[in-house]
Amino acid sequence: MASTHHVAGMTCGGCARSVEVAIKEAAPTVEAVTVNLEAGTVTVAGDAPDAVIETAVEDAGFVYGGRAA
Repeated sequence: MASTHHVAGMTCGGCARSVEVAIKEAAPTVEAVTVNLEAGTVTVAGDAPDAVIETAVEDAGFVYGGRAA
């Protein structure tokens, strides 16, 4: 199952990598994390509760904007 989430503050590849690593470390069951810098979204494939994703994003220094519709 995949879910897409809004993340504010990502401006470069380094930001994208930071978010990707933070989510994978917080939720080892995640299979893949795909960051779309233009859209300001992160798509997470695998089993990870929204609260875990939110905490990982915020701990990495970015603003979690909730699950995308």
